[in-house]
Amino acid sequence: MVIVIVGPTGVGKTKLSIELAKKLNGEIINADSTQVFKTLDIGTAKVTKEEMQNIPHHLLDIKDITEDYTVYDYQIDSRRCIKDIESRGKTPILVGGTGLYIKASLYNYEFDKEDNTNYVDESLSNDELYDILLKIDPNTTIHKNNRKRIIRSINHYYSSGKLQNTNSDKLLYDALFIGLTTDRNTLYERINKRVDAMVDNGLIEEAKRIYESDIRTKAITTPICYKELFPYFEGIKSLDECLDDIRKGSRRYAKRQYTWNNHQFNVNWFDVDFNNFDNTVNEILNFIKKRGEV
Repeated sequence: MVIVIVGPTGVGKTKLSIELAKKLNGEIINADSTQVFKTLDIGTAKVTKEEMQNIPHHLLDIKDITEDYTVYDYQIDSRRCIKDIESRGKTPILVGGTGLYIKASLYNYEFDKEDNTNYVDESLSNDELYDILLKIDPNTTIHKNNRKRIIRSINHYYSSGKLQNTNSDKLLYDALFIGLTTDRNTLYERINKRVDAMVDNGLIEEAKRIYESDIRTKAITTPICYKELFPYFEGIKSLDECLDDIRKGSRRYAKRQYTWNNHQFNVNWFDVDFNNFDNTVNEILNFIKKRGEV
């Protein structure tokens, strides 16, 4: 049985995963598309060695920022990890904010290996890109404002000559989805404080090293944190303006995560007790045990 922990950024998924792993003889599989890359630590809120508490973590720091890593690659790697963990009598705990990674890992999704060619004119508007996608796939279910998925689908078609077959609701594993949530005001306050904490922990210095490296791969341009600070290093915006862009981007991302999780997964949601996180842990443990999942 695979336990899956989902929820918006900043809600406590990492902390919960470690506590459940300690109680359920578990090992953790990262499902965040940015945390697979080395040296992207503070800006991706990557779990630290101290926070791991000796719990094994998989698919963290496995690629250099100059390398490509696709959902196709993640599907192969995550399923290998699940098989290995279960073969040793332990509980796989999948945790992270990238919904497509979770979907690809656990469901009957079929991906072809992607090439690295970008066939899309990135200057096109969302409407223009969506019109291209409709000509390729008139029955697409992708929303016209989901720019990233539209570009991925167009590139897949032009590289493989066929539509991306990613629509399947068949679970390949016995999986239990646990979702952490809180009210909007609390979440936004936590996101704002999280950005402040990142700055205190060295975010500006980490982003400056990346900026000066001139590396602009997807590993750098995808996370909300690094590219937002580039205008500060270029003297175009003030630091406060750039940090506010990070906060705004993180809040919008949190909303998208809620939407994806509610539409794609059968999530059992739990309100987080931030004053006493143990209460949340115990509530979820009791729920799992009542379900007879472990």
